[in-house]
Amino acid sequence: MQAFVRGIAVAAVIGLSACGSNQLMNIETGQNSPDEFAILPTRPLSMPPDLALLPAPTPGGANITDPNPNADAVAALGGNPARLADQGIAAADGALIAHANRRGTDPAIREKLAQSDADWRSRNKRRPLEALFGTTVYQRAYRPMALDSRTEQQRWQRAGAITQTSPPPAEE
Repeated sequence: MQAFVRGIAVAAVIGLSACGSNQLMNIETGQNSPDEFAILPTRPLSMPPDLALLPAPTPGGANITDPNPNADAVAALGGNPARLADQGIAAADGALIAHANRRGTDPAIREKLAQSDADWRSRNKRRPLEALFGTTVYQRAYRPMALDSRTEQQRWQRAGAITQTSPPPAEE
């Protein structure tokens, strides 16, 4: 009887250990119903003052009756909603972009990085409990590359770097 109770206790500890903080990254919601907060009412139809000002229709593009809560909030607060539109690269950033592009760009970089990431994580095989609970090996695979923020902060402060947004170093 005592062995049975111990077995139950061990199973409970193993079950609870699977509920660690990294589990939140791996939980799937399984929600099949619509998200009530994602449903926004459209604006009422209206005739624009000049039909020549209407944008050309694009498949999957925006419609002038589509809600734009960010622009509405900016306008309500007295701002210019047109400033939210993508204006391309600012002139002030031209030199930075030119320097970053000096050796060219790779249009397939996202696919290459995704494959490289998959290869790296495949070298870290799932442990039996990870496979049982359907967790990923992401955190464990990249743990050797993680920085300790406090140690890095202290290293930069000792080197004389100004870290204005960081708290001052603790008195030792």
